[in-house]
Amino acid sequence: MYLAICLLSFVLSVVCGFVIIPKIMAFCQERKLYDVPDARKVHKNAIPRLGGVSFMPSMLVAALVATIVWVNTSKGCKISISPWSISFALGLAVIYITGLLDDIFGLQAKVKFIIQVAVSCLLPISWLYLNNFYGFCGIHHIPFLVGAPLTVIVLVFVMNAINLIDGIDGLSASLSLIALGGFFYAFFIEQLWIYSILIAGLMGVLIPYMYYNIWGKVEKHQKIFMGDSGSLTLGYILGVMLIKFCMHNPNVMPYRKGSMLLSITLLIVPIFDVMRVIIVRLQHRKPIFGADKNHIHHKLIRAGLSHHKALISIIALSFFFVGINLLLFNHILVTWIICIDMVAYILFHYGMDIAIRKKGNSPFAES
Repeated sequence: MYLAICLLSFVLSVVCGFVIIPKIMAFCQERKLYDVPDARKVHKNAIPRLGGVSFMPSMLVAALVATIVWVNTSKGCKISISPWSISFALGLAVIYITGLLDDIFGLQAKVKFIIQVAVSCLLPISWLYLNNFYGFCGIHHIPFLVGAPLTVIVLVFVMNAINLIDGIDGLSASLSLIALGGFFYAFFIEQLWIYSILIAGLMGVLIPYMYYNIWGKVEKHQKIFMGDSGSLTLGYILGVMLIKFCMHNPNVMPYRKGSMLLSITLLIVPIFDVMRVIIVRLQHRKPIFGADKNHIHHKLIRAGLSHHKALISIIALSFFFVGINLLLFNHILVTWIICIDMVAYILFHYGMDIAIRKKGNSPFAES
């Protein structure tokens, strides 16, 4: 029955997305709210950029209806609201509005960063924080004074990772869908139904978004980008799910030695991409918070791949890490698995660099 409730949330969200997104595209065209191409971006036409506006209402409507059905069909079902749930809802609302304001009016990067840090602080304040590394680098229990700031750093990092990798059609949504699918499975087998229902609702709206984002025709005014309202919302929810699943709380879930590895694996491509870009910028003495065309999707395109082939390659890379980490989990330490992942990612980029040089280009793009 619980799977049917989650499926209901997913389907309702898909329907909401197909209803809301065309209306958003019409609104953007009427108000001239476009993402205009420039030297850093890979698209050539002005595209509506408020697709992410549909994410939260579709998810919430679907999850609310599915939850009501669940409560009324399950005997003895009770839903309790914890302090962290209130913090999560408040943070989600603030991040969603921040992204929307940035898409419409534009906000300074410093302002967005301060807001991200502020909403991230809500989690440790409500006593939701990273308190265990599950043996990674030999570390297990983490005290609050260390876990609290680490939680803020991780959540801000994930939000920006999902935002920054949103560079070609379908990429951020596809990687988010893979991660959400993994978290759905993890929470579902732990019988944490409310999280499963919520995640299913978010997964649902990504289907119509990807339909219009990847296959929508510009000349028919059927193409749309998610904008910061979408990427920041996705990043915030994924970051919170990561922290929630990684936190060891015996009152909610039993000790799971693979929590940290699974969470990192599900988001490994955007995480590694941002880490690599920061390192490269430091090596070339470029501003860390600057903009360039040196992300993984930019490099694949410079190596000669089309946008769709680059998308498929990155999705395949994400599934590769999921597969290899699952195979290695019961055989070697988590620390060594992450090291193997890093080596594999470096080799992947080394192969891209060779392909780029053969085309007479520099692997590092300054603009």
